[in-house]
Amino acid sequence: MSGQKAVTPDAEGIAAAAKAAGKGKGLPPVHLWNPPFCGDLDIRIARDGSWYYLGTPFNRFELVKLFASILKLEDGKYFLVTPVEKVGITVEDAPFVAVDFNAEGEGRDQVIAFTTNIGDTAEAGPDHVIRVERDAETGEPAPYVMVRAGLEALIDRKSFYRLAELGEHHDDWFGVWSGGAFFPLIPSAELEAE
Repeated sequence: MSGQKAVTPDAEGIAAAAKAAGKGKGLPPVHLWNPPFCGDLDIRIARDGSWYYLGTPFNRFELVKLFASILKLEDGKYFLVTPVEKVGITVEDAPFVAVDFNAEGEGRDQVIAFTTNIGDTAEAGPDHVIRVERDAETGEPAPYVMVRAGLEALIDRKSFYRLAELGEHHDDWFGVWSGGAFFPLIPSAELEAE
């Protein structure tokens, strides 16, 4: 044995390490951290953006914001990462929910800035793409916007309906422009058939 005591990760320890690591301005540099995997924590982010620990909802928004700041996606799995430990968590759909947006300009000059449930913002464009997946059985759309470092936000229903109001047809697709890029939402032929 190495003489080191094995430590079982817990939410309080991760929170303390995240606070210590995130003292600077902006988000902590999780992309630079590659600590050893320490196991999974019973933390779950529900499809509606709610966070749970051991089945109990997080009651403190500040704690959700703190944990969200150290969230990392690697090989399709989600982790909370500090400089010294990495723990796996469960994400039901996307880790964030886009709950609102602001649009300025028109057509190709339009810029759409989304706000997430934790207060992050992302201006849709080449680095923050909007994509829509459709349920194979129901055809129901699930729209997403890239927020940061591979982490997406599910666009909530009211925002998606508002987004559709800004749409136009381009290259056989109905979609929206933002940041000089066109984001297809639905094939024009399907929209016209309805």
